Amino acid sequence: MSRTTRSIAAALVVLIVVAALGFVYASPYIALDRVKRAADARDAQTVNQYVDFPALRASLKEQVAALLTRRVDIQKSGNPLAIIGAMIGAALVGPLVDAYATPDGVAAILNGIPPRGVPGERPPQAGNGASAGPANAPASGVTTAQQAPKEPPQTKAGYRSLNTFVVTYQHGAGDARYSAIFHRDGLVSWKLVAVDLNG
Repeated sequence: MSRTTRSIAAALVVLIVVAALGFVYASPYIALDRVKRAADARDAQTVNQYVDFPALRASLKEQVAALLTRRVDIQKSGNPLAIIGAMIGAALVGPLVDAYATPDGVAAILNGIPPRGVPGERPPQAGNGASAGPANAPASGVTTAQQAPKEPPQTKAGYRSLNTFVVTYQHGAGDARYSAIFHRDGLVSWKLVAVDLNG
């Protein structure tokens, strides 16, 4: 084998290794794009490939319960009826979690519409715009217009560790942030496993 042939072979090997490493590095960005497109299209079969629904459900339950607990703590010195309302809201965590642990819920989360812990809250249905209000909004006082973000959220995405990839959403400088958390599932596969409603 001539020196030129060896040089070309070595260059090809280097190129292949660099391309493979680049693909591995880019894999969570690719997974995020695919799951978001699938969720927006309500393609449940594809969404199932990119979401660990039992883990997401457990995370949502924990996060929404913590959200309601913080509300109760804030309202303790106020109206006792508000505390009762928050306790009733806590009893409705299960249905809210079940509503968000769906392709509609994943689409809402990945489009900047996380659950807010409002009784009766549901993610928007396919073709229903960017609203996360409950079907009967007047009952909870949350209307579609109040829930729907006026503009797409600002997003930041990046690795938190070798096996954890986080997408952070924020609508404005003063608004609360929240994160969608993906874990590596194999060398280049990733799954949405959790949300962090505290940013």
